[in-house]
Amino acid sequence: MIRSLSQLLPHAVVALALSAPASCALAHGLTDGTNPLTAERWKTRPVVVVVPDAGDALLAKVRATLAEPAMREGFRERDMALYTVVAGQGSRNDQPLAPALTRALLQALQLQPDGPAAFVLVGKDGGVKLRQGADVDLREVFAEVDRMPMRQSR
Repeated sequence: MIRSLSQLLPHAVVALALSAPASCALAHGLTDGTNPLTAERWKTRPVVVVVPDAGDALLAKVRATLAEPAMREGFRERDMALYTVVAGQGSRNDQPLAPALTRALLQALQLQPDGPAAFVLVGKDGGVKLRQGADVDLREVFAEVDRMPMRQSR
């Protein structure tokens, strides 16, 4: 048992030294466990749609397009995952994301939940392949994916 401050100090210094890098990484959203896109790497091509409210035209357009059976199948064939952030609330394939994961997702893509509507295509390598606004056409996005080297090698 530690009986004095002089005995406690070395333990406190070690604990602080070990926790500082982790807390800095968490504060900046740099840990693999924080950014949900990290878990998608080499598995899926995330599509991220960020809109300030549920009535946004971009969100309605994406949902209507994916309601078409052929487009939904094309989305699945291309190993795509749909992330949406609506009024700050995130989800992946219509399953809610924790607020911390939503914040990390927005931070990783440098997007604001209340900013202009945004559509981002992320490649399997984790890099941003396409950034557009409300004028996005999913058929053009599919064509872009089909030109990607990993898709052509399939």
